[in-house]
Amino acid sequence: MASFLSTQPYKGTRDFFPPDMRFQRWLFDRLRASVGSFGFEEYDGPMLEPFELYAAKTGEEIVNQQLYWMMDRGDRKLAVRPEMTPTMARMVASKVNELPKPVRWFSIPNVWRYERPQRGRLREHWQLNVDILGGDRLLADAECLGVALDIMKRLGGAEHVSLKVNNRRLVDHLFTKELALSAETALAATKAIDVRAKVGDEVYAKMLTDIGISPAQRERLERFFKSTFAEVERDLPCEGVEELKALFALMKESGAADQVVFDPTVLRGLDYYTGTVFEAYDVSPENRRALFGGGRYDDLLGLFGKTKLSGVGFGVGDVGLRNFCEVHGLMPELAAGVDVFVSLPKAEYRAQAERVASGLRAQGLSVVTPLAVEGFGSQLKQATKLGARYAVLFGDTELAEGKVLLKNLVKGEQKTVTLDELLGAHAVPAPIQRNLPAWW
Repeated sequence: MASFLSTQPYKGTRDFFPPDMRFQRWLFDRLRASVGSFGFEEYDGPMLEPFELYAAKTGEEIVNQQLYWMMDRGDRKLAVRPEMTPTMARMVASKVNELPKPVRWFSIPNVWRYERPQRGRLREHWQLNVDILGGDRLLADAECLGVALDIMKRLGGAEHVSLKVNNRRLVDHLFTKELALSAETALAATKAIDVRAKVGDEVYAKMLTDIGISPAQRERLERFFKSTFAEVERDLPCEGVEELKALFALMKESGAADQVVFDPTVLRGLDYYTGTVFEAYDVSPENRRALFGGGRYDDLLGLFGKTKLSGVGFGVGDVGLRNFCEVHGLMPELAAGVDVFVSLPKAEYRAQAERVASGLRAQGLSVVTPLAVEGFGSQLKQATKLGARYAVLFGDTELAEGKVLLKNLVKGEQKTVTLDELLGAHAVPAPIQRNLPAWW
């Protein structure tokens, strides 16, 4: 018996059929419009990078457990990118003296991590990365938060989102001054706290015990996690608290004070965060989860030499955004994008059909012609399946009179127009404009 290949994609990846691609284009268009409105420019980089690029600064969990890697034929160890920030930092460092400052860059790369697929998290996804390098640190942090809120506004779901903000300098002050933890223990504690929601309180408590956190230290941690900003300001005065105060004042000036809140449990697990950290949360009960996050990473470019340039950024995945749109009824109705179907009832009419199709395409319209000679009934069914809005039909009588039948497939209406009217001076100004000429 013959053995056939599976039609299923690799676990944790997706097939993008045309309707899925229509949504992805719609989503990416809005992401690009949002960051573009703040003056960010798009960049891209290679899918493969030297393994050392991630081993140097990416989180330990990603490198040791989630990284896809390989050896090439030159015996070089390569990694399939799990995130974009190290590539961005490498690129900026390579031309740091040539780039205008601050650097405002964004990208929407395909990234890979070997992890257990679940809702909102797959092994392969696309991720918008937004980064600012240089400029006043707090002003850059505030702009980054502003971009994040603008993205959700453009998707129609701003009222469902809250930005939860913390500061790693504040957390470091707690760890070193209050709890007297070593740098190694503090980093391990950060990672344990960051995965608490995933592993549960029992496993979390064991993780803290295993790294040497005493019951008294854990109790102090719990008090911190339940603190208001006023209590932290009173009990833990430090540089991190002052930065948060200034950041909240800037967000108030931007009219976003109600959507930016202090949350001491936001730590972000990656090793390179140094200041502001934040996560965007869906506040709706039916989807209460983190949508995306980021923070400040002032030391990252130092990996590539003596370059010093402060940085802040965030990443947001397409999987979580799609789930967000589905939960809140924000999924758009996206047609297939075919404007006109030009019929071909007889083989000898092909030259005329091509003339009509070419003329309509020159107006910026999407035009389909059949690849088989069939009757009007069959071809209209094909046009309907393709989602075409109009059909151009013609037979002996119409062609003899220099006319065609124009059928509106959405409204079910039709009229006879001359070829000159159909192909006249009603051109669509630009290819991206999806409207038909006014006379239609």
